[in-house]
Amino acid sequence: MNYNEIPQRGLRARSAFLRKISAAAVLAAWLLAGPILTLPAGDESIPDRSGQPAVQRTDLLDGLGVTRWHAAGVRGAGVKVAVLDSGFRGYRKFLGSSLPETITTRSFRSDGNLEAKDSQHGILCGEVIHTLAPSADLMFANWEPDRPESFLEAVRWAKKEGARVITCSVIMPSWSDGEGHGSVHDALSRILENKKEGGDVVFFASAGNTAKRHWSGAFHDRGDGYHEWEPGKIENTLSRLGNERVSIELFWKRGPDYDLKVVDRDTDETVASSTARQNGHRGCTVARFYPQPDHRYAVEVHRARGSSAGSFHLVALSTGSELEFADYHGSVCFPADGPEVVAVGAVDSTGQRMPYSSCGPILTETKPDLVARVPFPSQWREMPFGGTSAASPQAAALAALWLSRDPSLTSTQVRRQLRSSASCLNKSGPSCETGFGLIRLP
Repeated sequence: MNYNEIPQRGLRARSAFLRKISAAAVLAAWLLAGPILTLPAGDESIPDRSGQPAVQRTDLLDGLGVTRWHAAGVRGAGVKVAVLDSGFRGYRKFLGSSLPETITTRSFRSDGNLEAKDSQHGILCGEVIHTLAPSADLMFANWEPDRPESFLEAVRWAKKEGARVITCSVIMPSWSDGEGHGSVHDALSRILENKKEGGDVVFFASAGNTAKRHWSGAFHDRGDGYHEWEPGKIENTLSRLGNERVSIELFWKRGPDYDLKVVDRDTDETVASSTARQNGHRGCTVARFYPQPDHRYAVEVHRARGSSAGSFHLVALSTGSELEFADYHGSVCFPADGPEVVAVGAVDSTGQRMPYSSCGPILTETKPDLVARVPFPSQWREMPFGGTSAASPQAAALAALWLSRDPSLTSTQVRRQLRSSASCLNKSGPSCETGFGLIRLP
């Protein structure tokens, strides 16, 4: 899980940086354990140096159309919004200011600790929602990183507790086949559609910040079972690695199986390897390692069994890193890649896609569905909240305003309203980079 918003350029630079900013901001930015990625590596947010955060905040709210709706008395009252995350450390000190006075919480970790991770990432998501929909009720929940069933339990709980909107800015790439399918997606769809487990829910998720750290395509056998990224090249070099743990995730539709290996190019040693695992309609394998300073690393994929025909997705989860051979197409990650979820990407103030923001296509779905402007100014820290992680709660908050204005709307109708009121950023219509457009209220 990667929250890092701080470039890692050696321990000396890192120590100097830590002396300049608060511990809370640092904790929100650090890599956390587990196979999931929050604020996926590539969060390009930078400190706001304008000296006018209030003005920026007002401009952003005006651009979203929120100011007019607030003036008309639509502020999210009567709507519950659930934030599924794992960065809630110290949330109580923000109650009544950046967050509502009270929040319903639940942990689905094995230790039952909502504040287990040293991060405020989920608090930042909550702040976005509270800013845009200040009268909405907030719910916080986390789950066990390696257990998809605990994530599904969190979704089920939020729905039973009356949430009409759910937002998740954590990505778990290998929980999907990379194309919106798999057993976890099937289970998530059943929960969202089951009327006996609560009311109608709109589920939003960050598209991911993996556009420069993702590759997908057909397996090309060199002749000895190793995949060629280009003719004669079986190594995909990783660059811009920091000091945190790196997670390489490989996943595919059920069929041929692949093994994964990471090689230290300076010592020719294998530093991490993992064999294929099948799970329902998908296969996956994950390799993790801690990089050594100034060492170079490369990823190799080997077909373990099955026909040579097949395709796969590969993602490197490490903040700021890049793959030598990368393809942003199809880089939207679970849960956002599923048709049951509204995927939200990130654009800058001019409407240009952030270089890290993940893109479709995902089969017949337009992914991302929508985009939001980032970074989002925070009231309690100097550094604004960036990445697609800041985009998803913005869309969730607008959905809460729609439901507050008209509680009879179904999730399908809310999605339709958001699409129709979005400002299309592509002359030819919805695209795999910016979806149906930039979110705003009519």
